[in-house]
Amino acid sequence: MPDSLKQTVQWFPGHMAKTRRLIKESLPLVDAVTELLDARIPLSSRNPELDELTQKKPRIVLLNKCDMADTKTTARWIEYFKAQGQYAIAVDCRTGKGLNQYHSLVRQVLADKIKANEEKGMPGKPLRVMVVGIPNTGKSSFINRMAGKSRAKVADKPGVTRHNQWFAIGNGIELLDTPGVLWPKFDDAEVGDKLSFIGSVKDEVTDVETMACRLLKILAKDYSNLLCERYKLKNEDIQEAMPYEILELIGRKRGMLIKGGEVDTERASVMLLDEYRGGKLGKISFEKP
Repeated sequence: MPDSLKQTVQWFPGHMAKTRRLIKESLPLVDAVTELLDARIPLSSRNPELDELTQKKPRIVLLNKCDMADTKTTARWIEYFKAQGQYAIAVDCRTGKGLNQYHSLVRQVLADKIKANEEKGMPGKPLRVMVVGIPNTGKSSFINRMAGKSRAKVADKPGVTRHNQWFAIGNGIELLDTPGVLWPKFDDAEVGDKLSFIGSVKDEVTDVETMACRLLKILAKDYSNLLCERYKLKNEDIQEAMPYEILELIGRKRGMLIKGGEVDTERASVMLLDEYRGGKLGKISFEKP
């Protein structure tokens, strides 16, 4: 197993401090906050600074990419957030699944604000909602889908949106897009791993073989059936094997060999992460409430 497996994921993009400032400055302009989380890792994809940053504004939680997460686990997460006094729905922003509930949910959450506006003689005043989330959770895809056309920048890699942008989405609702922001530090190294798995941390700051082995360790333990089915492995071959050995098995099965018959583990790692992120391994949730 390579020494790189001991490394710790690190990232400190300079624009993140600017994003925190922009969120604080923009709060007086909005009535509520919509937070996008990755349904596969709702806790690890949640910025713990947001509670302080958003100053207890009404919060709507969108568990995005629900089609890639375990359906029963996602349902449990919705109940979890409900118990916390927050509104949550499972969505897939690329296909639009679940987003037909969003307009009515905003109006439900802001019923008191709507009533106050009417009493002030401003019944048509727009409801303004800030959209927040860590990189690559699907904020731009959400806004594009709600606006009806691709007006926000969208990309598969994190860190594309860098400036606040407003978008009218109909029914008297306006969305404020903000750049994705990670928190500057965290205590649990596993959080960094999970963020790397889903692509919220740029691959350039991680070691691809390290991430592949850490992913395989979890898959072999919790989703061995999906792993064996995808890569034509036998369950007994992976139960006692180290993650790096499983990576070699996968590479050999896919014919990823180099001179001397050795497995090109770097190529196999890239393939494994790409196939996981593409949903080809099946519906997988790394966190349960």
